[in-house]
Amino acid sequence: MIKKTDILKDILEKNSSAEEVLLSFGMHCLYCPCAQAETLEEACQVHDLDVETVLKALNKK
Repeated sequence: MIKKTDILKDILEKNSSAEEVLLSFGMHCLYCPCAQAETLEEACQVHDLDVETVLKALNKK
């Protein structure tokens, strides 16, 4: 279960479908050094996305 406080790097390492889901929301900088240290919630704020919507998609896979 992915939480909004999880770090992007950890999400990508633990969930093989996370990259596809996050890219579909327009998060194209997943492997940038700064992005790797962000929480999912922080990344959603930067991309003006609703974290609950992204969480739902990530946890559905």
